[in-house]
Amino acid sequence: MEPRVQQGTMTWTLGVLCLLIAASCALEVCYDELGCFEDLPPWGGTAQRPAAILPWSPQEVGTRFLLFTQKNRYYQEIKPDQSIQASNYGGRRKTRFVIPGLVVTDDEDWPQEMCKVMVKQENVNCIAVEWKKGARTQYAQAANNARVVGAQVASMLSFLMGRYKQTADKFHIIGHGVGAHAAGEAGSRTPGLARITGLDPAEPYFQDTDAAVRLDAGDASFVDAIHTDALPFSSGLGLGMSRPVGPPSELDAIWQGDSRFDACNHARAYLYYEESLVQPRGFVGFPCSDSKAFAAGQCFSCPDGSCPLMGHHADKSAGTDGVSKTKYFLNTGRTAPFSRYSFRVSLTLDGPSWPNPGFMYVALAGQYGTTQEHQLHVGTLVPGRTYDMLLDAELDVGRVEEVRFRWNNHILNPMRPRYGASRVALQRGSDQETWFCGMETVVENAVQAVPPC
Repeated sequence: MEPRVQQGTMTWTLGVLCLLIAASCALEVCYDELGCFEDLPPWGGTAQRPAAILPWSPQEVGTRFLLFTQKNRYYQEIKPDQSIQASNYGGRRKTRFVIPGLVVTDDEDWPQEMCKVMVKQENVNCIAVEWKKGARTQYAQAANNARVVGAQVASMLSFLMGRYKQTADKFHIIGHGVGAHAAGEAGSRTPGLARITGLDPAEPYFQDTDAAVRLDAGDASFVDAIHTDALPFSSGLGLGMSRPVGPPSELDAIWQGDSRFDACNHARAYLYYEESLVQPRGFVGFPCSDSKAFAAGQCFSCPDGSCPLMGHHADKSAGTDGVSKTKYFLNTGRTAPFSRYSFRVSLTLDGPSWPNPGFMYVALAGQYGTTQEHQLHVGTLVPGRTYDMLLDAELDVGRVEEVRFRWNNHILNPMRPRYGASRVALQRGSDQETWFCGMETVVENAVQAVPPC
C-alpha cells in the first residue's frame, strides 16, 4: 500500500510560504484501511513530543501476528485475509494480544514465551505482535511507529470480529513500554474492548500528553497497569511512566542499545505478568496512599476482601468494576520466582525477667511446605513485649499449621537464658487473624514449634 502525503488543510501558497520562512508545515500520511496520521499537536510539536514525526508505512514497520493455541506447539503467522482458515484460530475462544516495546537484548521474543505459558494455563488464542523493524530506530520514530502498530492491531480485531462474529468484549491487549501505548491506540479504535494491561508504560513522549496519545483509562472497559520502573527518565535511571497510567541523544542510545542501561526494572513488568499466570495468589496488591506508608506496614489489611490480584487475574478481583483511582502496592522477590505471600506477624515474647541482646526469627509451616526463616527483630529481647513484622513468604504454604520460632545472640551467655513465643497473631490479607500459643521456652538456636491455640 502506497502512502499519500498531503499538506493537511493548508493551501499550496501557504505551503510555499512556510518553506520560505523555515517554519514547520503540518504533514499527513494515509495508509489504506488504517486511516491517516498527522504530525500536528498532540502528536508532535508539543513540550512532551517536540519532534514532529510521521510514522513509517506498515511495510517498513514490518508487523507480524504470531498465533499460539493449545493445538499448535509453535506459532502460526496469521493475516487478516482468507489464509486464516488454515490456522488454529478459534472464534469461540477469548483472544489476547501481546505487544512488546523496547527490544530487550537476549530476550526480544518474550511475547512468544508469554503466549506459550498462557495457552498452557487457559484455552485462548494468544497472538504475539512482532514489530522489530519499526522498533529498531530512533526512539521518537519508534514512538510514532507504535501508532501504526496500534492501528494494525485494531484492524486485525475488526477482521476477526467480522469473520468469526466475535464481540469486542472477548479481546484483551497486553502491551509493554511503548507497546502499552500501541495497545491504547488499538483500544481507542475498538469500542467495547474488554481489557488493556499496560506493563510499565513508557514515559518519554507519552507522559503528560493528551489522552489520545497515550494509554488511557477510557481505552477499554478495564485498564490495569503494572509500574516497575517509575523513576523519571530525566534522572537517567527510569524508562517507565512515573505517574499512574533526558536528552534525545541519550534516549536514542538507550533505545537502540548503544548506551549502557539497566533494563531490569523495565523488563520485570512482563516477567511479573508471566509468573502471575501460574501463581496468581502471589501477587496480591494492598490499597495504600503511597509507597512510604506501604513500606512502613500501614496498609496491610484488605477491607471487605477488596485486595485485587496484580497481573493476569486482576479483572477477576473484587472491586474492579467501574473506575477506581486507588493505588495498590505489593512486594516481590529480587529474582524469580517473584511471587510473595504476605502475612502480618505479631509475636509476644516469653523469657527471663532481664533483657538480653539478640536476634529473633520466625518461619511458617503449612499444608504445602515451610517457608525460610525471616528475621523478626534485632536488638534487645524484652519478655512481655509484642514484636510486629510484615513477612513476605517466598512459598505458598496454604493453611498455616505451625509457627516456628528461633533466637540467638552469637555470644556465650553463662546464664543460658531461654526464650519463646507465648502468643502469635497471624493475618494473611483479608483473612481473619489466626492465633498460635506457645507452651515452652527454648535455648539459643533451638526451634520452638508454636501450634494453633
